[in-house]
Amino acid sequence: MIPVAEPWIDERELELASECIRSGWVSSLGKYIGEFEKRFSEYCHARHGVATTNGTTALHLALCALDIGPGDDVIVPTLTFIATANAVRYVGANPVFVDSEPYTWCLDPNKIEDKITPRTRAIIPVHLYGHPCDIDPILKLAKRHNLHVVEDAAEAHGAEYKGRKVGSFGDISCFSFYGNKIITTGEGGMCLTSDEKLAQKMRMLRDQAMDPQKRYWHTDIGYNYRMTNIQAAIGVAQMEKIDRIITIKRRNAKAYNTLLENVPGISIPPEAEWAKNVYWMYSILLEEDASISRDDLMLKLKEDGIDTRPFFYPMHTQPPYAKNRCSLPVAEDLSQRGINLPSSPLLKEREIEYIVQSLLKHLRKLA
Repeated sequence: MIPVAEPWIDERELELASECIRSGWVSSLGKYIGEFEKRFSEYCHARHGVATTNGTTALHLALCALDIGPGDDVIVPTLTFIATANAVRYVGANPVFVDSEPYTWCLDPNKIEDKITPRTRAIIPVHLYGHPCDIDPILKLAKRHNLHVVEDAAEAHGAEYKGRKVGSFGDISCFSFYGNKIITTGEGGMCLTSDEKLAQKMRMLRDQAMDPQKRYWHTDIGYNYRMTNIQAAIGVAQMEKIDRIITIKRRNAKAYNTLLENVPGISIPPEAEWAKNVYWMYSILLEEDASISRDDLMLKLKEDGIDTRPFFYPMHTQPPYAKNRCSLPVAEDLSQRGINLPSSPLLKEREIEYIVQSLLKHLRKLA
């Protein structure tokens, strides 16, 4: 089976993780925590990094640091992983869902203002599947309405908007280092910010809100959201190869594009002129006139030993958010037609050719 995602982990990760174990500093203290935070924040051109247990807790921590809570509304794109809305609910706030932009598949900036009310406190734009969202109009809108911006960049390490890396635009940005992400620590996440006060607050809250000057004195209700030193050691090793990983993923996307760009029934993933897509997933759309349904095609590919994933279900259609049910037609359409193909940096050229041959076989067989 060709997996949909596979991390690039080798002897360097083993070397640093082993050194960490031998040092005895295996929990949330040790040199690799600060080193990973520094390397990743500098890579994204942010001043401060706050490592966390995963991307979801990074989002939760960010919203807590911004004092968002009950009675507040937070605008989120409906087409993304459900953790984005769940983090809003964790603080007692209400997620307000907005439709996708049809070309980039990300949050549509033109559909945000109609959803803003006196209760709105923040916007969480998501850089979906490795493609940055159009952030400038979102930032202008947020400034005009005095709203916070929390970038959800969990899927877009190293992606660029107008030559600037994502994660450097919002009040706080949040990343995931889950096993299928561009770089991984197994589980793990990070908040980035250039605001020192926000960084200090997040560091305090992730450590059970313990007063840094008075041990075991807790000023608030805090959380145990600390990354371990072992995970951070793996992260440091991953940072040494992040640019190579992105180069390979873009090269693989180019190979896919060359083979698929003129195939009837398939739309290849976008890359806006102002964007650098890092292709966390190589994502295609089946056109409405395709000769086979999305789900049937995925089953056929599985029979051929090719793992795939469907696009996310729009959050406004899912049971926890049923009361938010509305019509967001672009996201609903994209969700029904999208397929994520194998996207690992370990993917070989001959495997890409085999995947495309399998796609073409099943599309033509039923044409």
